[in-house]
Amino acid sequence: MTDPWLTIIGISEDGLAGLSEASRKALSSAETVFGGERHLALADVGSRGRVWPVPFDADIVLSCRGRPTAVLASGDPFWYGAGASLAEKLYGDEWIAHPAPSTFSLAAARLGWRLEATACLGLHAAPFERLVPHLAQDARIICLVRDAAAMAKLAKWLTERGWGASLLWTLAALGGPREYIDQHRADLFAEDIAGNLVAVAVQARGGQGIPRSSGLADDLFVHDGQITKRPMRALALSALAPRLGERLWDIGAGSGSVSVEWALCGGTAIAIEAREDRAANARSNAAVFGLAHRITVLTGQAPEALAALDPPDAVFIGGGLDLAMFDSIWSRLAPGARLVAHAVTLETDALLGELHQRHGGELMRVEIAHVAPLGRYRSWEAARPVVQWSAVR
Repeated sequence: MTDPWLTIIGISEDGLAGLSEASRKALSSAETVFGGERHLALADVGSRGRVWPVPFDADIVLSCRGRPTAVLASGDPFWYGAGASLAEKLYGDEWIAHPAPSTFSLAAARLGWRLEATACLGLHAAPFERLVPHLAQDARIICLVRDAAAMAKLAKWLTERGWGASLLWTLAALGGPREYIDQHRADLFAEDIAGNLVAVAVQARGGQGIPRSSGLADDLFVHDGQITKRPMRALALSALAPRLGERLWDIGAGSGSVSVEWALCGGTAIAIEAREDRAANARSNAAVFGLAHRITVLTGQAPEALAALDPPDAVFIGGGLDLAMFDSIWSRLAPGARLVAHAVTLETDALLGELHQRHGGELMRVEIAHVAPLGRYRSWEAARPVVQWSAVR
């Protein structure tokens, strides 16, 4: 083990006074110190300071490899900071880190919130829709935002979606002599926030969050009728058995509703759709649910569109399955991967029966009827039967 050439230092608004002895020693011996303008001023590094490039580029730091170098970041560099972006490109003996309390920790401490029960999001480079999965009555959320102007935009965004009664706190310069905290109501917010705002805290009120059960209402999605309907979607998700961090192939995605519900469970999805207009609907739904970073929509046909993709943990085929497609997909699956396929035509129905006989799993036929008017009365109106086959590789 050699002495690390890179030191990653978390710095707060109290500057040098809040740094540990080890952090100050690393700063004093560094030939080059990287950071934002605010960080460099707080650390008083003078001519040794170099301002971060925008967008952030870890290779600028790596160009100093082997020479004493320090990186300054706000609070905890490994929580929406530059720490992990640097560490993943280095060997373990090349770097050392000295984090400070994160902005989230400081905000929770000022508001008296339980941090473990608070959603902590980085929205400085992400859309407000990332809030959607976290919004629920009295949910507490702390957001890092790009600048003060984002506060008014966030208040407007919440109000337009029915969360206007939410309480907002603006938190600036936390941990330093210029610390400032103020409370607002989203639908009454009409202030100009001066300076570079650090964070916004939200206590959500007035709206209605997304249900956590499988089978969301169909009218929550943009679609042209090509959608796996709510009851069958709930059965599909149950068989797909999503787990945190797993990858789904959603083939013949239509509106992308299965991908959305999978991603809400903490996974990622690749939605394959042959028609560009339907692929556009899937992208729109991913964005509205705040899941565009978890769902990739590709326009194309299976199995050709799957050739360059990493193998999935689960596959959903909403329709159009044939034997050639199945053989191509099945051969790509690792042991333990799940496959769920739906059929509404006699031809695909027969194929699923054959695949069930060959590979086992569970085969079921689902018939659903809804009440509909019949003259002056009501009657049951049957939907097309759907056959579902689910199997584990």
